[in-house]
Amino acid sequence: MERKSSVEISDGVPKVLSFFSGAMGLDIGLEMAGFKTLLACEIDKSSRDTILSNKPSIGLIGDIRLYSTQQILHYAGLNVSDEVELMVGGPPCQAFSTAGKRKGFNDERGNVFLKYISLIEEIKPKYLIIENVRGILSMKLSLHDEDAVSSSLSPLLRGQPGSALFYIKKRLELTGYKITFNLYNSANFGTPQIRERIIITGVLCNEKLPFLFPSHHKNGEFGLKRWVTFRDAVSNISRDCDYIKFPEKRLKFYKFLKAGQNWRNLSDEQQKEALGKVYYLSGGKTGFFRRLAWDKPAPTIVTHPTMPATDLCHPTEDRPLSVQECKRVQEFPDDWIIKGSILDQYRQIGNAVPISLAKAAGELIMSALKGNVVQPLKGFQYSRYKDTSDESWSLQST
Repeated sequence: MERKSSVEISDGVPKVLSFFSGAMGLDIGLEMAGFKTLLACEIDKSSRDTILSNKPSIGLIGDIRLYSTQQILHYAGLNVSDEVELMVGGPPCQAFSTAGKRKGFNDERGNVFLKYISLIEEIKPKYLIIENVRGILSMKLSLHDEDAVSSSLSPLLRGQPGSALFYIKKRLELTGYKITFNLYNSANFGTPQIRERIIITGVLCNEKLPFLFPSHHKNGEFGLKRWVTFRDAVSNISRDCDYIKFPEKRLKFYKFLKAGQNWRNLSDEQQKEALGKVYYLSGGKTGFFRRLAWDKPAPTIVTHPTMPATDLCHPTEDRPLSVQECKRVQEFPDDWIIKGSILDQYRQIGNAVPISLAKAAGELIMSALKGNVVQPLKGFQYSRYKDTSDESWSLQST
């Protein structure tokens, strides 16, 4: 199951240990910024096959909970005395998702998050990246074992929204890291997609890092480029593509919708039939019956394109987005091999970090390694939400 790294690395190239690696979207972006990934950690079989199909020399391990620090360094081809410039990982987001049951650390997926933090404390990389969903900003800390929380911290944590992030941040700070985080819309970094994710960066025993530097803005403000559209992303894509089909009972409603429209553009009678009982519930219901617009970024790419509340339909064809189109929206190279069944491929792509966002994070850390950090733009709004950065967020703001 495990493989030791045989990756060749040149002098001066900073090394990466990657955890919860998935289809390696984060790692592709980091390597574009000048890093080299020595080790991937992934438990999912299809994702492991994807990793080895594209990176046959990389070190690979499975369940993060089963390995000691010494074993991890061994499979990375490193000695205990070797410096690790960067550790990165997007621990499973379902434990913190606003769409899930939000069990946090009480969920097995939350427990692997704690293992990742423990490894950072032991390996002490010079820099770290943690990627997660917006829900982590308001997640309550919930642990089976009260001893896992320091007695000096627990009075501040118990039962408060945001206490999970507070706990993560405090543990890293006690290890010596200066922590920065924000909620970033990936469209502001060149991704043809509205996808908002928390990026936490940390630097050991040095000045804290600034926010990521954007390259794009919706209408080109701040002297930046305009957002990349879905048309830009797929304009030259092959017509030979792979996709699953919509159920016929939903497909009949898509045939009434034009590019950029959704269920609200159906007649009142059609809306009630299409949504059923959901029609009478409160909430925006923005994820139902969406045909993508050509000249806007895509909505967030999900792990299954035909689920009722999050489906994504092609602008003009009566089908979901194809695997190949999802790859383009998430910015995977066309020749990047995604293994597994078609549903496995959708899932891996949907779980990935958009590559332009990953590249921006890598460029920030690379600039810090070289001593020429670029300060962020004043007044730039990184996402549509407020109080989502380490400067403005607090337990009270959640």
